Amino acid sequence: MKRRHFVKTAAVSGVAAVFPGMAGLAAETVASSAAVSVEQLPPLSGELTLYLGRGEGGLYENVLQAIENRNPDLNLSIRRGPTAALANAIVAEAEAGIRRADLFWAVDSGAIGLVADAGLVQTLPNDLTAQLQPTFRYSHWAPITGRIRTLPFNTAELTPGRVPDAIMEVPDSGLRVGWAPAYAAFQSFVTAMRLLEGRQATADWLQRTGSNARDYAGELGVVMAVERGEVDIGFANHYYTLRLKAGNPDAKVALSFTRNDAGCLVNASGIMALGNGELAVNFIRYLLTREVQNYLSTEAYEIPLVDGLALPSGLPDLKTVAPPDIDLTRLADLRPTLDLMRDVGVL
Repeated sequence: MKRRHFVKTAAVSGVAAVFPGMAGLAAETVASSAAVSVEQLPPLSGELTLYLGRGEGGLYENVLQAIENRNPDLNLSIRRGPTAALANAIVAEAEAGIRRADLFWAVDSGAIGLVADAGLVQTLPNDLTAQLQPTFRYSHWAPITGRIRTLPFNTAELTPGRVPDAIMEVPDSGLRVGWAPAYAAFQSFVTAMRLLEGRQATADWLQRTGSNARDYAGELGVVMAVERGEVDIGFANHYYTLRLKAGNPDAKVALSFTRNDAGCLVNASGIMALGNGELAVNFIRYLLTREVQNYLSTEAYEIPLVDGLALPSGLPDLKTVAPPDIDLTRLADLRPTLDLMRDVGVL
C-alpha cells in the first residue's frame, strides 16, 4: 500500500483548500488565537527565490501555489531538494560571494541551525515572532509546524502500559522494534539523545536497540510495519500514525509518548529570510496565517505553532506531553551523530 493512500493532498483538497471561505475559518478559530487571516495581510509584489526542502507529499506545494494565486504580482522561483543539501548549498554560495536564495523553508530545524550559524539570516520583527507559541519564538527563523517523536505500538499485541515511557528503557523491554536509521527525522532524534544523554550512552542505546530492531526506508514504513504486527513498537513522528488512522480507523496502531527525553522531542519545520527587505518577511507572514496553519493541521496532521490554534485530530493535548528542553537549532550538529551511527554499525 502506497503513501498516497494516507495523505490527503491536492487530488482531494486542491490548492483552493488552503484559502477557503475566510469568514468561516475565522469563526472556528478560538478568540485567543494570535493567528491573523490572509485577508489582513498586504499583497506580495516582486521577485523572490525560495529554497524548499522536500517533504509532506505536495502539501507545501499547495500552500505555495495558493499564495501565488492570491498574489499575481509575485514572481516566486523555487529550488527544491533535500533540506540538508539546500542548507549546505546556501552556505557554500555565501562563501563564494553569491546569494541566490531569499527564503529557506526547511522541513527540519537542524538545517535551519546550520544556515543561522553562518550568519546569513535576517532578524524577524517582534510582531511576527509574537504570533508563535512562547517556546517556539526565535529571532532569526519562524517555526511553521511541529511534529512529536512517538512510539507507535501494535494495539493487538500490547496495552499502553507495556510501552516504555522512557526512551532509554527500550533496549530492555524485550519488544520487537522498527526504525529507519537513514531517515532525517530519526537522525535528529539521535542528535537530541546525544546532546541530552551523552555520546557513550547514545552509542550503547543504538547498539542494544539495534540488536532487536528491523530497518525500514522511512517512518511511514515503520508505522505500517507496526500495524501489520511485523514489530511491536517503532520510532516515528506523530503524523504518520494519524494519517494511517485517518485512512483506516480500524488500524491496529496507536501513539505512545516517552517523557522528558529525546523520545518525545518536538521538532519543527521552519522558514528564514536571507538578506534584507520586507518582501521575504511578508511572505513568511502568509505561512503563519490561520488558513495555512489550519490547512497543514487538517491535511498533514502537523501541529500549528501559531498560538491558540487547534491541534490535529487524534493528537492529545500537548499539556500531557513532556518534551525535553532543548534549543532546536542545536540539532544542526549532525556530523557527530552520523559518525556515531556509522561507528556502531546502524548506518
